Amino acid sequence: MNHADHADDENELFNRLEAELGTETGSGVVDLDKARAARAEQPAAPEQEQVQEEPADSEATEEDGTGPVLVDRAAPVVSGPGLLERVRDSKRLDVIPAWAKSRAEFADAVGWLAGHVGHTVAFHAVRSPVYAVKLAGRAPAGAARIIGGRMRWVADTESEPLRQAAARAENAEEYLKLTRQRDRRVRWRGAVAAAALPVLLALTLYLVYGAPFWLQLAVLAAAVCWCGILGAPADKPLSTRAVIKPEVQKLTSDMVVKAMASIGIGAIASAVAKGGDGIRFTAPITREGPGWRADIDLPLGVTVGDVADRRARLASGLRRPLGCVWPDADPNEHEGRLILWVGDRDLSKTGIVKWQLAGARRHDVFKRVPFGLDPRGRAQAVPLIQHNVLIGSQPGQGKTSSVRVLACGAALDPSVELWLHENKGTGDLDSLACVSHRFVSGIDDESIQYAADSLKLLRQEVMRRAAAIKKLPRDLCPDKRITRQIADKRSLKLWPLLAVFDECQNVFAHPTYGKQAGEDAEFVIKLGRALGVILVLATQRPDKDSLPTGISGNVSIRFCLRVAGQVENDMILGTSAYKNGVRATAFRPEIDAGNGYLAGAGPLPVVVRTAYLDGPATNTIAQRALALRKSEGTLSGFALGEETGLAAGPSYDLLADIAAVVPATEERVWNERIAARLAELRPEVYGGWKGENVTSALKPHGIKTQGVAGTTDDGARTTRRGIVRSDLTKAIAERNENPGAA
Repeated sequence: MNHADHADDENELFNRLEAELGTETGSGVVDLDKARAARAEQPAAPEQEQVQEEPADSEATEEDGTGPVLVDRAAPVVSGPGLLERVRDSKRLDVIPAWAKSRAEFADAVGWLAGHVGHTVAFHAVRSPVYAVKLAGRAPAGAARIIGGRMRWVADTESEPLRQAAARAENAEEYLKLTRQRDRRVRWRGAVAAAALPVLLALTLYLVYGAPFWLQLAVLAAAVCWCGILGAPADKPLSTRAVIKPEVQKLTSDMVVKAMASIGIGAIASAVAKGGDGIRFTAPITREGPGWRADIDLPLGVTVGDVADRRARLASGLRRPLGCVWPDADPNEHEGRLILWVGDRDLSKTGIVKWQLAGARRHDVFKRVPFGLDPRGRAQAVPLIQHNVLIGSQPGQGKTSSVRVLACGAALDPSVELWLHENKGTGDLDSLACVSHRFVSGIDDESIQYAADSLKLLRQEVMRRAAAIKKLPRDLCPDKRITRQIADKRSLKLWPLLAVFDECQNVFAHPTYGKQAGEDAEFVIKLGRALGVILVLATQRPDKDSLPTGISGNVSIRFCLRVAGQVENDMILGTSAYKNGVRATAFRPEIDAGNGYLAGAGPLPVVVRTAYLDGPATNTIAQRALALRKSEGTLSGFALGEETGLAAGPSYDLLADIAAVVPATEERVWNERIAARLAELRPEVYGGWKGENVTSALKPHGIKTQGVAGTTDDGARTTRRGIVRSDLTKAIAERNENPGAA
């Protein structure tokens, strides 16, 4: 066979192999350069053979129409990042742990360790008399064990099983050898014991008759402890545990794979059913904080939001409480990279979170204000400068405590001017009144008007600050923003101003002041953040009526504790938050009080358990802030007993005014006629009112409108919304008997 025949055979074998590889999915990589070279060297073949060599799934041709199109073309050089690029893009782990680099976290860790050691020492010190009695009672048994052990050593009883085995096997030579060895050991050990016995006897006599008393006590205590420890039963330890560690099962890859396959994602379940894992671990499962962390690549087309939607199922698959399982995205990776963190304990059972500034003398508001902890035990803080904050939840879920934390953080900076408005009337912020420039607590019309006036003043303040910053030299204020250096120059009057509006829905939904208050708040939110004016708004009714969309859509930091539904969730956290898996509806009522999603303070929304400040703790911080402000001379306004704000507007009594314009002879009257008469009576107050304004204004007083039949100006009979005068007089009588009712 000549060389040409060999070449033909090799080319035919190569072509068959290439055709088979072309029809199989998941085949290995084929060197296309070699394939083309082989085809070029192949001699001319009949047309029929050339047709057979074409891949069956070829649907396109080369540009010249003579060959198949190769979709994945081989590059002349190696594609993708090189070694240097991969090394540069690699993630470097911290040489020093994050908790050790943070002064606050390091101090907290050292404090916890000192407390743990102190508790253990105190626990055993209190029980030391009991331990002494136990040791004394077990000492005789221990002494017997010591004496018996020495006697067995002298008699070489440990070799007895070997001699017995040799005797049973009738191996005389082995038995005699072991017996002679035993005799030599006994003679030597007996001599050692005989020599040591007089020494021990002399030492005992010295300790009994010649040693000082303190030495006698020390030796006796040591002997009793030694004998007592040796005499302890195996199932009855001497001491009890000072701390019982929770037994938590280690997170393993098998557990994660089985759990992920059970949550109802088809791509994962089908892969597991075929014997695969369905997911890929990008790093070993490691310990992180009080839990375990698993970095996972999800199947193609599956996002972290898909897993977050099934968090309850995932917790069931892992057999852990819901508050222990937290699937998060990795902001530095693609949308399919999942960070699954499984805690040792339910987040709601971690107890009260201590505020990091609870014992601090002062704080710089230009730095972040400590806010709480995330499920992994990492401290979370909120930046206030150049931000506005919106807090929302259902009643009783920790909203007011969150407001206290931010207000106290600002109070510890003596340069911050505080305007506090608590429009619930329960006095939750009363402790901070002593350091406030403006302060009000109440739900009555006068308190609502005070809060609305504050928003007007804030709007004027924003305009003043904008003009003042514009005049500053560029070297002092290059970015046209408030800085620490500018705030410290008291003559400029550009210090930070924090205005809190708790239960702000009572302001924005008020029939008289609500509309203007909403417009003022939106103006301040849009323009005031760069000028040092910060709004903190808290509401338990996040809807378009009580929280205008111009406000909710422009705040930069949002904190949402438990809410009832998707609409409320997205009103607080932003549009599409619910769709993206950020769902405050997943928090359990009361159980998860204090837990919420914090968005805007970091690259991704994160679950945070807020620090808790009760009344006494808040008062302690307020008194510290008061002393600090007195020493630096920054008290003003309400804290000094000064009246601040707008000139008092015309006072009026709505019910009395309606009674004045509706005579006793007119039993039923339309609201639109009441509005027209009120506008004529007090145009400065009721000007522009319509029938719906009267309806809204009467709701807080318990007066319901109803269909009232009447005659129009042209004599036509019709029915429109109105009131019954007897309901009005009844409401006035009840209010006069109980002045606080209205």
